[in-house]
Amino acid sequence: MNSIIFRTVSRLLIGLMLLFSLFLLWRGHNEPGGGFIGGLVAAAGLVVYGLADGPASMRMILRADPRAIALSGLLIAVIAGLIPLLSGEDFLTGVWMFIGATPTDKGLALGTPLLFDIGVYLTVVGGVAGMVVAIEESL
Repeated sequence: MNSIIFRTVSRLLIGLMLLFSLFLLWRGHNEPGGGFIGGLVAAAGLVVYGLADGPASMRMILRADPRAIALSGLLIAVIAGLIPLLSGEDFLTGVWMFIGATPTDKGLALGTPLLFDIGVYLTVVGGVAGMVVAIEESL
């Protein structure tokens, strides 16, 4: 598209959409949201930017091949599922680690569900971005 308004708005919008997608990712393993919807919001921001400035600009923002991003996300999600097997638990069982724990406070709880959500997020972003880049480059 050749609209100066669309190009300008897309540059502002992508930052907001990426921040909102990270918010959805972070809160999603405890409340509605998560890796899938966060990844879709991030991918939508990238698509808007790519439509405004072209697929080369979208590839430049990603800094990696979209297929590599999707595959790394898939690998992270599988690793998150395999970690519980090391402690004798079932596949995809939540394993938690508490950072900054004290006797009176549990600290920051990080677990394999968040790691799984990050993998899903990257898989969705890479998959959608890859499809859009392929379509745009074929036109």
